[in-house]
Amino acid sequence: MPEQFDIAPNFTLPRDEGDDICLSELRGHAVVLFFYPRDDTTGCTKESIGFSEHLQEFADAGAQVYGISKDSIASHAKFRTKYKLKVGLLSDENGSVCEDYGVWREKNMYGRKFMGIERTTFLIAPDGTIAQIWHKVKVPDHVDAVLEAVKSL
Repeated sequence: MPEQFDIAPNFTLPRDEGDDICLSELRGHAVVLFFYPRDDTTGCTKESIGFSEHLQEFADAGAQVYGISKDSIASHAKFRTKYKLKVGLLSDENGSVCEDYGVWREKNMYGRKFMGIERTTFLIAPDGTIAQIWHKVKVPDHVDAVLEAVKSL
């Protein structure tokens, strides 16, 4: 798992709008990556809507924002349309990026253990280093905290 001040692991992933996003090509800009468990679930929907509602503020602060899950591009497109999301959604169907970022973890719900994405957000500075990490994110007030961190870069 990468730590704060490490260089963020590079990746190229397909986006819901059809193009690919390569992290190394975004150097020079702050990048927010929020990993979330699944499209169209309560917490993930609230988080994605929150980032979408503040997307212009992130852009004004010089940051690009992307959500990443293991859902397919088709699922992302449907999710994005249903909730009129503005934030870009990247598909990591094979889970390699989730593994590289250390967010694919054992989870426990109602005594049942399973593997899944731990809701985690990474703020990557313009030089490609990880400026801040939020583990086990609780959705309320999270977007505001990330925006403040972006503004303080």
